[in-house]
Order: sequence, then structure tokens, then C-alpha cells
Amino acid sequence: MSSHSRISEATRKRVWKLAEELNYQPNHLAAALRKGRSNTLGVIVPHIDGHFFALVIKGVEAVANRAGYNVMLCQSNEDYVHEQKNIETLINAQVDGILVSLARTTRDFGHFEKVRARGTPLVFFDRILDGVDVSAVVLDDYQGGYQSVKHLLDQGCRRIAHFGGPQHLNIYKNRYAGYCQALHDHEIPFEKELVVFGDMTLEDGMRGMSQLLELPQRPDAVFSASDFSAVGALQVLKQHRLRIPQDIALVGFSNETFASLTEPMLTSVDQHCEEMGGAAVRLLLEMVQERSTPPTPRKVVLQPRLIVRESSRRGAGEPVAPPVPTLTPSR
Repeated sequence: MSSHSRISEATRKRVWKLAEELNYQPNHLAAALRKGRSNTLGVIVPHIDGHFFALVIKGVEAVANRAGYNVMLCQSNEDYVHEQKNIETLINAQVDGILVSLARTTRDFGHFEKVRARGTPLVFFDRILDGVDVSAVVLDDYQGGYQSVKHLLDQGCRRIAHFGGPQHLNIYKNRYAGYCQALHDHEIPFEKELVVFGDMTLEDGMRGMSQLLELPQRPDAVFSASDFSAVGALQVLKQHRLRIPQDIALVGFSNETFASLTEPMLTSVDQHCEEMGGAAVRLLLEMVQERSTPPTPRKVVLQPRLIVRESSRRGAGEPVAPPVPTLTPSR
């Protein structure tokens, strides 16, 4: 109960006693809304399976809690329609701002216009729609793809295949672009038959690897835009008794926890998950503070780190880049 000069001490004590008898619980959300803010941030992720989004959420909550905010988490389950429902839920909860990583099936921005129309700060992280100007925290996926292919070339690989994801999403489009540019820069001809697109699941990796092994000349390496597809490929290679990396080298992307548990351990690109979550919240809170003026879209770009393990190391090995990410803000 709020103190007020017009309420006597005796009345206050009687109210407190009655509240205890009735097990009254104050509605903090309603009280916060009366003050014009909920002190709650909404977060939408495609899923919480695996290493990446779990650690992003950990980074989100750490920074949000220190700033005095609670976090309301929603999963789209990689489904556009479910993502729309998530947005409605968060709008109805009157959250102070929303963080979003897009579902794989999302191809338009329409449902986010409701958020913009209400003036609710909106920040995307990791996955954004290509060609849409939004505030976002992303990885330099192009560099991650480029570094992965360059590493395979340095190991002596010359016929490098690629498992790519849906190209309407920035992460997969940029990883594919990095793959193509690395081949071009090293005068390796691009071969369409070596590129397999899918949804980046383990099953996609198994199908893709089986398809590549049916070619008259199989690849000597695979750069996968996902660790899940890379592990699917690894299983098929083992079934065919092919050696990794001597016969076919493998590089994945995201540095999932299982990447260091496979046999051989999987080379992968680390995305600085917790740093991404923390950077996304800080950007969102800046926008919350500036809510009186329409925000200018701004981006923070994290630099990737290739972690070299046995699945691709053919020579004596090479040093791993420093673990500290570089933040490159642009407004």
C-alpha cells in the first residue's frame, strides 16, 4: 500500500492486517503501467534448443536485470504465424521494448509495423530480413563465411561445397556471399552443383552430404552455415567410412556446445552469443530512453571468431583468433 499523508497510521495498520488475512498480492505490473512503463522487455526467439539462443537470452537477462528490467520470453518455433501471435502477446502486455530474432519462415515485416506504430522500441538480433532498415545487433556473417573457406583453402582443400540456409534471411545470405567471395579471391571456380540449400537441420545435412557423394567428383571439404547440418554431414561420412578431415574436411557455424563433443571435434564459427544479447539490450534501452523522438535505425556488428578443431585441421594446426569481439556501432 502506498503511503499518503491523508491516511492515518491506525487506518494503515488495519489495511495491512486485512491484506495479510486475504493473502493480498499487489499487482506490480498495473502499478508500473499507471506510471507509464512496465519495466518489462519482450524477447522473441525462433527456439531455445541448442547453445546459441540460450546464451543470447542469458546475456539479455544479465544486462536487463542490472538495469532494473524483467524479461518476457516468447518462442516463435520457426513459424511466421506463431511469431505474429508473439507480437500481439507482447503488445498486450505493454512491454517497454521488444527484441526479435526472426523465424525461418518470416518473409515480410507487416506484423512489426504495429510495434512501430505504437512507438514501442524494436531491436532485431542475429536474424533480420534482407533489405529492411531496422535497428539490429548482428554478426559479420560475411566475414565468418569468408574466414571459414579461407581456412579450408589454407588446409589444401580446393573443391569446397556449401550447405546454405534460406536466402531471405541475412545470416545465410551473408555466409553464402562470404563463401563465394573467398573462392573468387583465391581463383577457385564456383560450381553450382556443390551448393545445397535447406533449412539447416541435421536431416538437411545428411541429405545434402548424400547428394554430394553421388557426384562424379566428390568435394574435399564442406562449409556449412549451421553446426546442425555439419553434424548431419559428419554422420553420413562416417557411414561411408570416409576420413575426416583427410578425405573431406568440415566447418560449421555457431559453435554449438556439441561441436566440441563430436568425433572428430567440429571446427566452427563462434558468434559471441552472450555479447550479442547484452549489446541488443543496451541498444534497446538507449531507444527506450529516447522514446519521445522517432529513433534513427542503428546497428552494432560483432566480429566472428573461427575456432579450428580436428574436423578441418589437416596440417600442423594454426592459431585461433583472440576471443575478444570487436563492436562496430553504426548509426
